[in-house]
Amino acid sequence: MAEPATDPGALAALGALARQALAILVPVGLGAAWFGYAERKLLAAIQLRHGPSRVGPLGLLQPLADGLKLVAKETVFPVGSNRIVFLLAPIVTVALALVGWAVIPLGPGRALADLDVGALFLAATSSLAVFGVILAGWAANARTAFRAALRAAARMLSFEVAIGLVLVSVVLPVGSLNLTAIVDAQQRLWFVVPHLPMFVLFFVATLAVTDRPPFDAADGATTGVLVEYSGVGYGLFRLGRSAALITMCALASVLFLGGYLPPVALGPVTWASGPAWLGLKVSGLMALAVWVRAAVPRYRFDQAMRIAWKLAVPAALAWVVVTAAVLVALGRVPGAVPAG
Repeated sequence: MAEPATDPGALAALGALARQALAILVPVGLGAAWFGYAERKLLAAIQLRHGPSRVGPLGLLQPLADGLKLVAKETVFPVGSNRIVFLLAPIVTVALALVGWAVIPLGPGRALADLDVGALFLAATSSLAVFGVILAGWAANARTAFRAALRAAARMLSFEVAIGLVLVSVVLPVGSLNLTAIVDAQQRLWFVVPHLPMFVLFFVATLAVTDRPPFDAADGATTGVLVEYSGVGYGLFRLGRSAALITMCALASVLFLGGYLPPVALGPVTWASGPAWLGLKVSGLMALAVWVRAAVPRYRFDQAMRIAWKLAVPAALAWVVVTAAVLVALGRVPGAVPAG
């Protein structure tokens, strides 16, 4: 029986795609792993402490020690739990946190998949992250975990509505859902200037959908979604949440801070590469998230929902209406045919 012929060109293209994916996912994965170390160091500096300093120089190997400790721990399955779903939930969380990087541009034409609906793709993948939480709470067969999962899912979906409306307000003046087009539209002026309230709202919503303080009241040590997890499963959940925060900060940088563009196209500022500028902006936003954790007390579940439905969603909807009205009044609607 004849063997099917293989196309050398297709294999070469597949290999190049795999190398590009690894070049993006490996730094993001390492960044998510070492974000815990950076967060503890920043919190220690804010609180006048030393932070991790024992393992390796300046404590830089602390994430490795924590990872080995979690791997060495036994994975305990609750009585009556669905073991397959219980193991699948953290894997789903990590996968959905990383898949968004397929459409984030690192430079002109340097996206793994430069989709015309890249912004919509990222919004969809971030919304699907709620499945990891629901699966974890349901599979544990514990009332406490399931109740916390329902609350976390309600909060995440509520703030996802606000994120979608913020996305609309940014897309309206650009006329495209392509993330590279959105970045290129900010060559003269970053969108954070005209859309500053939406940038703040987007950042707050990012903290809510990634289970970051002050919106992590449903994830307490004894009453949270992860109460039944230990060992590798717990570590994967933490890794996935850190990766999700990195992805959402990258999206915020693309939408409001010019993505891979430098602040000004002058002199030595342009010597740094696009990925370097994007990484710097993402690092700044993540440092801001750590500062919020240190400075802002937790919100109860009802307070978080009140913020979502009585403040975030109405404000984002009003901003969409105002943005559309201004574009029509100035005659700058993308793709509009002039009258007459």
